[in-house]
Amino acid sequence: MSNRGILLLSGIYTAAWAALFKWFGPQLFSWLSMQIDFETNMPTGFYGIVGIISGIIILLSAFYPISWIYLTAIGLFGKLVSILTFLLLYMPDLEWNKRIAFHLFFNETLCILLVSVMLWKAWQVKKYLKTLPE
Repeated sequence: MSNRGILLLSGIYTAAWAALFKWFGPQLFSWLSMQIDFETNMPTGFYGIVGIISGIIILLSAFYPISWIYLTAIGLFGKLVSILTFLLLYMPDLEWNKRIAFHLFFNETLCILLVSVMLWKAWQVKKYLKTLPE
């Protein structure tokens, strides 16, 4: 499969952003809100842990995307959980701005689309390999 690099980059990027939320959550939310005096008591640990785990799973699935297709599916599910967590837990306290749009589009939605395409391609290849005689 020629698109392993997309899975590798998606996994690393997901884990890196999630680590920022895990360990620098209040400062990152202050930056996202575009307000210097933004006070937050929002727990960012869950969002960070889910992102780190799904990023590592996506990263691992890049090594054998056909054999480990279930890891890709679990990583994609983790990304869906993380975007829903962001939208439901954090968006009510944050105002919509260009930084949040960047985070939601590039860090979440684009990654979900790319991983979905890779999952679909891996599923097609796996289905094709089953039709070949041994």
